[in-house]
Amino acid sequence: MEHIDRRSFLAKSCLIGLGASVLPAGYSMPHPSRKIRHACIGLGGMGFLDFSAIAAHADVEIVAICDIDTARAKKVQELVPQAKFYQDWRELLEQEEIDSVNVSTPDHMHAAITMTALSQGNHVYCQKPLTHDIYEARMIGAKATETGLVTQMGTQLASMTAERIGVEWIRSETIGKIREVYLWSNKPALQYRPMGPRPEHSDPVPAHVDWDAWLGTAPERPYVEGVYHPTWWRGWQDFGCGWLGDMGCHIMDMPFRALGLSIPLSVKAEVDPEWAADPKRRRETFPQWQVVEYLYPGTDLTADDTIKLTWSDGGKYPPDEFRKHIDGGEWPTQGALVLGENGAMLKVHRGGPRLYPREKFAQVRPAQFTPQDHYEQFVDAMLGKNGGQTHSPFPYAAQSTEMVLMGTIALRFPGQKLDWDAARMRFTNVPEANAFVRRTYRKGWEVEGL
Repeated sequence: MEHIDRRSFLAKSCLIGLGASVLPAGYSMPHPSRKIRHACIGLGGMGFLDFSAIAAHADVEIVAICDIDTARAKKVQELVPQAKFYQDWRELLEQEEIDSVNVSTPDHMHAAITMTALSQGNHVYCQKPLTHDIYEARMIGAKATETGLVTQMGTQLASMTAERIGVEWIRSETIGKIREVYLWSNKPALQYRPMGPRPEHSDPVPAHVDWDAWLGTAPERPYVEGVYHPTWWRGWQDFGCGWLGDMGCHIMDMPFRALGLSIPLSVKAEVDPEWAADPKRRRETFPQWQVVEYLYPGTDLTADDTIKLTWSDGGKYPPDEFRKHIDGGEWPTQGALVLGENGAMLKVHRGGPRLYPREKFAQVRPAQFTPQDHYEQFVDAMLGKNGGQTHSPFPYAAQSTEMVLMGTIALRFPGQKLDWDAARMRFTNVPEANAFVRRTYRKGWEVEGL
């Protein structure tokens, strides 16, 4: 990247942070006389949900589908028998004339597929986190800005009324200027936390799985039944971004959006000491628990010149003494605690926000919002509705993803504060951390622009 100072970098990013997708002059939407020709890449898990939601739109035709696992693809094939099936996404994007695509693969393939699709002029809906690496996030955000194509990251809850109420209460200073934010996720999901280290044996690759295509950009390793594909990949560093990359993208979005945050100044992590003491596990997996502190430049909505956001998971919650801010109540399994000068807001994940002290805010009523659907919004934007805007376009999503990925790097250096130079895209005081900012793709899987 060209050398620019932090002030210039943030100034150039200000419109991105608003979450608006701006269409360039001369841009044309899909022809109104026909349906949007859409392709689905990744059909299992969230891929099936993404397919189902997008296919339900009356103005969408699913013309192509893709998955490296033919067995997992059968369910979707039966629902859209007219759609052409591929095992290799590169062949699909090369051969099909489409308007849009959704990318619902493991994290390590998000950027490669998304960049290729954007470069070919396709609108893209991509699951979160937007990318596996910080460098990828920057490049995808820049490409989306350059093309003006309609984009949406799969933080589906961000469009829900409950999330928007939380954003509005912060922006309207209902609890005053914000002093600090705590966020956590402690739902049981052991498949996201493999203990490691990597198995030493290998198993025959099933006939229905294209293992080379599943590995894609990641370093080569042998197939092992039930260890990587289809369920456990998120807990392995080569493929996923751990618990923070999964749930952090959802739970951290509300305060990030509401406060108008940009890029952190620094990040620091505490982690499971057993994981930290095992070099093999540290190279391959993620900790069983982590507490990550982000320090951000303040905004006009914060009480000070900087503001701290603290993330925790694996059974870790905000300090118990902080329960005084929620009238002594119990912490929800997943949520956000926003501390203001005049009160506190507790946002239960998937639930509505609550203001504390209850008695003080008893008369406060939430703003009325028109219900929105994240998927419908994406399709409608392609049709030119709502000014072509989406709730989580890639220029915005790239910044929120960068925040999350800084945390996944910090956990590799437990107890050390990592200072981040946003303009130069590098850590200034722990140079070893810069090795995790950008990957080298496996030979044969390189993508122009990444």
